[in-house]
Amino acid sequence: MWPCVCHLQPLLTLISFAFLTRGENCPATCLCPDPHTVDCSGRGLTRLPDDIPLDVRRLLLSDNWIPHIPEDFFLLYSDLVYLDLRNNSLSQIDPGTLSTSSRLVFLDLGSNNLTEIPQGAFGESQSLIKLRLDNNPHLSQVNEHAFQGLTSLRELELERNALSGLEVEALSELPSLRLVRLEGNPWVCNCNFANFFNWLIENSHKLPNGMECSLPPDGHQVSLSQLSQDSFRECQNSLTLTDLLIIIFSGISVSLVAILASFFLASTVHCFQLFKGSKGDDEDE
Repeated sequence: MWPCVCHLQPLLTLISFAFLTRGENCPATCLCPDPHTVDCSGRGLTRLPDDIPLDVRRLLLSDNWIPHIPEDFFLLYSDLVYLDLRNNSLSQIDPGTLSTSSRLVFLDLGSNNLTEIPQGAFGESQSLIKLRLDNNPHLSQVNEHAFQGLTSLRELELERNALSGLEVEALSELPSLRLVRLEGNPWVCNCNFANFFNWLIENSHKLPNGMECSLPPDGHQVSLSQLSQDSFRECQNSLTLTDLLIIIFSGISVSLVAILASFFLASTVHCFQLFKGSKGDDEDE
């Protein structure tokens, strides 16, 4: 028995070292108040630390200069529940980065340099409950399928960005949404805003704070509470770009059908005349 133990000792040592390194090693520049929390806030980091314990559950990285989240980040830290990346230098979210974040409940990406939220940005993180995307001064576009798969999301913060409009589909894909913050954006109350305005009226109980928008053409700021569906009545008679494209396509299709029909009819008449002429010649003979 003892010889077997001697042979297994290196393997047992390696296994013991692996268990000891999970949760007990703390990055040199960070604090670890408990075995599953790593606090690297305000450390001047320009990238994610390499020696974060694999079983970390709460990772605090706010107030640094981190520009990017590696695509395999959540594959390595699959136990992560709480991630705070507020006030960093993030400029984009690569689709698929959050596809393996099966346990993530809280995500803070506020006060960064994000410019858009693309389709599938959060990889259907079905456990995500709270998402902060506020105070990104260049965030002007949110894809209509940006929040696809976030079936458990209850709180969404999009205030103080650069949004002038928002597709209704983006918020309609959040069945558990209870609170959404949208104030402080340069909303423009034009005809493109009409559908979104209807959604806001129907879901006013989810908006904790009021909103303002600018009225074209002078950009006069008004509160949404001062507007009604009648304010967008003239938009019902106006044509959107989609309507114009449909009309143009329909016109082209009708024209092509008419040309083909005319050509077919002319060919038929011509053939009939030739047939009639040849038949008359036969009768004369």
